[in-house]
Formats: sequence, C-alpha cells, structure tokens
Amino acid sequence: MPFRKIKPNFNKYQKEFWSSMSRNIIITGAGGNLGSAVVEKFKREGYHVIAILQPGKNHEVEEADDSYEVDVTDEKAVAGFVKEYYLQYGDVDALAFLVGGFAMGGISETSQSDLEKMFTLNFFSAFHLVKGFLPHMKKQEKGTFLFVGARPALQLEDAGSALAYALSKKLVITLAEIVGEETKNTPIRSHVFVPSIIDTPPNRESMPEADFSKWVRADEIAEAMHYAVNTHSLRNMTFKLYGEV
Repeated sequence: MPFRKIKPNFNKYQKEFWSSMSRNIIITGAGGNLGSAVVEKFKREGYHVIAILQPGKNHEVEEADDSYEVDVTDEKAVAGFVKEYYLQYGDVDALAFLVGGFAMGGISETSQSDLEKMFTLNFFSAFHLVKGFLPHMKKQEKGTFLFVGARPALQLEDAGSALAYALSKKLVITLAEIVGEETKNTPIRSHVFVPSIIDTPPNRESMPEADFSKWVRADEIAEAMHYAVNTHSLRNMTFKLYGEV
C-alpha cells in the first residue's frame, strides 16, 4: 500500500461532529524530536493532529489524534494520502513539513548521489505535499504551510562544509517564497522556520563538549509555529531561531 493508517477511523457521527468543530494540522516527521514537540504543542492548543510517520519504523505518537505511515518522498504515495485526507477530514488548517536530514561534505566530497539524497529527503518531502494540498487550500480559502529551512541556506559562509544539505534547504526556502508569491492575494500563508542547532539527544551525543544552553529547543520552535499559524497578520515570514549560536 502507498500509505497506511495506523489509528482507527472515527465512525460517521464522530467524523461529522469533529469535522465541524476542529482545526486540523498535518505534521510530517511526527516521530522525530522536533515532530514530537510540535505535535504536543498543537494538541495542547486544541488542534486535531494528523501525524505522518515513516513507514516501517514502528514509531508511535500517542498525542496525535490520527497517524498515517506515508513515504512523503514518494509522489504517488503522497497523492494517495491527499485523496484519503479529503475523504476523511475535509479542510486542513496547517501543514508542518518536519521530515529532513543532514549531511556533511564540501564541494570536493559531494557526489551527485549525495545531492539527490538530500534533495529527496529535505525538498521533495515538502514539495509533494505542497503540490497536493495547495489547490485544496485555494478552494477552501485558508491554510498555512510551515517549512523548515537551515541557517547554512541563508548564511553561505556556513554552507561550504555541508553543501548538499545547504542546497536542499535553499530549495525549501525558495519553494516557500514561491508559494507565498502565488498566494499573496489570498488568506493562505507560507512561513519558514530556520533553526541553528536544535537541542536534541542525537545532537548532544555528536557534540558532547558544546554548550547546550545556547542551542534552540524543539519546544521553542513549536511555540513559534503555533504563533505563526494563529497570528493572521503575519504574511510569509522567515523566523530565524538561532539561539545563541
């Protein structure tokens, strides 16, 4: 199957009730460190959270209302999920694109394969969902896209040692800007969140001598995302969440 729901469906009457009452957010990468924080924040604020998880990883997101396993780098799988989503839920208020990955390597160390891997993981994981949901957002005349960039994509002096990563994130930021331009006369919004180093267990393990207190926390990014979704005067913003790094 191109995608799989891993929490039970509502019955007809439950679905009709919550569809009329709730605000829906789709969160990709919901099983990760940042994803867990974003799920928790939006759930606490009363959103109906639809978590997207990587197939075969057996992740569980207890706070999510519904969970799907979808390979968001697969165009056909995402197209199938989009159709299923609108059958099950109707409108979507926000999408948070949190799937991504990092790789070191400058120009001399970077192969075409390295570039393709980073582009697939960081860019196409967002692009396929934007392509699927943007027409529906235009019809419903609302919605917010939440993209995740990276500082090396904005500060080129930081990009030399992580070329494929920086280029892939630059594509994400450019996509967000293009979406913002295409929807500038509508209520649809396109925000980018650009962290420095996120305080996560893997990052602490890889940099044990660093001052973790200077890093940005996942819950701070989640707070910023919630603020952006619920502050309608903000239009197509770039949030630089650098901490003290």
